[in-house]
Amino acid sequence: MSNDEISEQAAAFDAIGEKYDEVFADKRAQVEATRWLAERLTAGDRVLDVGCGSGVPTAKMLTEAGFSVHGIDISTEMLRLARRNAPGAHFEQVDVMSFSLEPSSFGGVAAFFSLLMLRKSEIPAALRKIVHALQPGGYLALAMVEGDFDYVELPFLGHAIHVSAYPQAELEAVLRDAGLEILESEAVTFPAGDHVERQLYYRCRVAVRA
Repeated sequence: MSNDEISEQAAAFDAIGEKYDEVFADKRAQVEATRWLAERLTAGDRVLDVGCGSGVPTAKMLTEAGFSVHGIDISTEMLRLARRNAPGAHFEQVDVMSFSLEPSSFGGVAAFFSLLMLRKSEIPAALRKIVHALQPGGYLALAMVEGDFDYVELPFLGHAIHVSAYPQAELEAVLRDAGLEILESEAVTFPAGDHVERQLYYRCRVAVRA
């Protein structure tokens, strides 16, 4: 993504602001995935929340569970909300492709509906970057929307955003190619305006290489 494209995506979410949590109030699947991640971490572990949004529920839950949470997002308004909702976490305005990640620096990573904001050509690289930043055997909780399109413009809460999506089997191949072992998966149907989208949740671990 170019800087102009990042700015356009960020501006859309700046405008959406608190409306996002009002419309997507039912986050039970994300809560369960976040809880799964928390249960596998060690007290005091560092956790990265990629595309943290308003900080609810993930950054808030992980901070309250005693983890050191670092959230990143491109939207100024979403980060303002996140700092309000999860004051114990650290937040930074940066996109995942530009974010400097040290090797083996996080015990866990959460990436809920954030990597779909990238082009398909960028998603594998983003996943490899996340794997590189995870400790050996570290965990990733991730969610994407199923589909088969690459950075298409879609209306979203009155604004235009660009998103990418994979068919389920293709997404799972991308995860494995990045060095992740899929431990659990779940498909959730979610009403989205005039259609129902299929959300794919994955609970992964950095694969142990022979």
